[in-house]
Amino acid sequence: MADGTDQKSSNQMWGGRFASGPSAIMEEINASIGFDKKLYAQDIRGSMAHAAMLASKGIISPEDKDKITDGLNTILSEIEAGSFEFSRKLEDIHMNIEARLATLIGPAAGRLHTARSRNDQVALDFRLWVKEELQKTEGMLTALIAAFLDRAEENADTVMPGFTHLQTAQPVTFGHHCMAYVEMFGRDRARVRHAIEHLDESPIGAAALAGTGYPIDRHMTAKALGFREPTRNSIDTVSDRDFALEFLSIASICATHLSRLAEEIVIWSTPQFGFIRLSDAFSTGSSIMPQKKNPDAAELVRAKTGRINGSLIALLTVMKGLPLAYSKDMQEDKEQVFDAAESLELAIAAMTGMIRDLEVRKDRMRAAAGSGYSTATDLADWLVREAGLPFRDAHHVTGNAVALAEKKGCDLADLSLEELQAIHPGITKSVFDVLSVEASVASRTSFGGTAPSEVKKQIAWWRGRN
Repeated sequence: MADGTDQKSSNQMWGGRFASGPSAIMEEINASIGFDKKLYAQDIRGSMAHAAMLASKGIISPEDKDKITDGLNTILSEIEAGSFEFSRKLEDIHMNIEARLATLIGPAAGRLHTARSRNDQVALDFRLWVKEELQKTEGMLTALIAAFLDRAEENADTVMPGFTHLQTAQPVTFGHHCMAYVEMFGRDRARVRHAIEHLDESPIGAAALAGTGYPIDRHMTAKALGFREPTRNSIDTVSDRDFALEFLSIASICATHLSRLAEEIVIWSTPQFGFIRLSDAFSTGSSIMPQKKNPDAAELVRAKTGRINGSLIALLTVMKGLPLAYSKDMQEDKEQVFDAAESLELAIAAMTGMIRDLEVRKDRMRAAAGSGYSTATDLADWLVREAGLPFRDAHHVTGNAVALAEKKGCDLADLSLEELQAIHPGITKSVFDVLSVEASVASRTSFGGTAPSEVKKQIAWWRGRN
């Protein structure tokens, strides 16, 4: 897509400026109809709004406006029915629609392009498409958050090990772990909403780069197309692809969150962990090993992240050295966004299904929660609180207790009171009240902590949000 004026024939749109048509190679590198036909609905919608505005300002006649609108509705029906013939010789979706419109309604079609350029036209189409995709993403993230809230509520007191460095750290609840992803995807949804606000300006009427001398009403077209207002600088309007970059940035961050979750699902579903069982709907078997149940859906979600990140880097690289205003390089913006959007939609849908369907194996989580001396910090806290030790001293005493338990091959709670008192005489039998994983979890009542009571508060807060 680039600056364009009137089409002179079905295969030569540049008129008298060029003596001969484009070479086959030029035609191949120049054409974008293979992918930008995805913008047909936005292109037609924008053209209808533009024609209505032109007629309201007396720039075209009401009769021509009606012919244009009827013709565009016919084209929309043809495309949706699959009977429209797209031509590579006509380069892009704009010229394909305009050529068909001319065939349908004659000379009136040529008046549609008054006071606009393909530069502001493609900026409009692409913004509309990205806005609609962001709105769809917002809904999908809301569904994913709802799935996690349900699982968190079911498992607010399901004990599991919490990890740092993938080593057992402290006991937590599975509900609390689920709420960590609610926070992540909640931030993603907030970014989506902010992006919609940022791009909610109409480009149409900026023309090629300098605006137009026709007495157009850009506020009218902005309102008709559902934008907050028109853009305020015609040069920036046709050269801006921040909205596409912001979409890809959001997609990359969200995909990273999905990938981290996918990695945990892969780990948790192994026989060695056995924390969860995936449903058959999101697993596959092995062609040679009949016992296998592979978490392929999670693995593919994890892999999609690289593809989405690549799209962001590709468009950043395209845009990094472009002078103002429009350059044909910007034709390379759409395939990256289209591909990333498709990948992100699929990844969110798959993950929502996995979270809703997975079976939580509470017994395996509970058994693992006490491994690795996960209540050691609780012992140190008890020594500070009850025996009056400075935390660093308590840390040292606890380390000695862990070393003894490790030597004996038992848990901290299995050490005798006499053995603990030999390490520090200030230890009393009440210490055993904090050495179970349930007691450890219940004690973490700080705001945002893992205690079941606190998890339930956070669930209620999230359910009260839009």
